[in-house]
Amino acid sequence: MAITDDDVRKLEALASLRLSDSDRARMRAHLEHILEYMQALDAIDVEGIAPTSQVVEAANVLRADVVQASFPVETMLQNAPDARPPFYRVPRFVGE
Repeated sequence: MAITDDDVRKLEALASLRLSDSDRARMRAHLEHILEYMQALDAIDVEGIAPTSQVVEAANVLRADVVQASFPVETMLQNAPDARPPFYRVPRFVGE
């Protein structure tokens, strides 16, 4: 399956990218290489092989949820460069 320039432009729009002509050509080559790799994988006979969702056997390690006392607010705010208890002050970043 060949990747067309229209395919690359459509992906460019979906990803909100603006590519130059040279970048578009390079992207097309990369996408064609990925498809070639997928076609090679598609040629592998996997008949009789059960699908796996995890290669290594794993089990959840859970601990009991125990309520514990937390640090006092004053102790936690001691390292803050700017605090107005019970809050941390941070530089404004919204609306810039």
